[in-house]
Amino acid sequence: MARSAGLGRDVLQRCDRAIRPEKQRQLREMMEIIDKMVPRMGSAVMAFAWYRSQPISGFSGRTAIQLVSEGRAMEVLNYIDAVDVGVQA
Repeated sequence: MARSAGLGRDVLQRCDRAIRPEKQRQLREMMEIIDKMVPRMGSAVMAFAWYRSQPISGFSGRTAIQLVSEGRAMEVLNYIDAVDVGVQA
């Protein structure tokens, strides 16, 4: 889960690292994106697979996981909203 949020694998194993605000923010952003994708993908498993591996048009083929790790989660959320209202990506 930590790697999926763009964090090191030891973040969730060490309490002193997990409570850092920037780490909490990345985990929260990951979950917001996955939650938003569940209705579109049909399940949490499929939403997570999309998050990790589907290149997003308009972002040079970057995936949501890559964008979140770069601090661009809001752009991913805005992209999802734009697609929902019919804006071509």
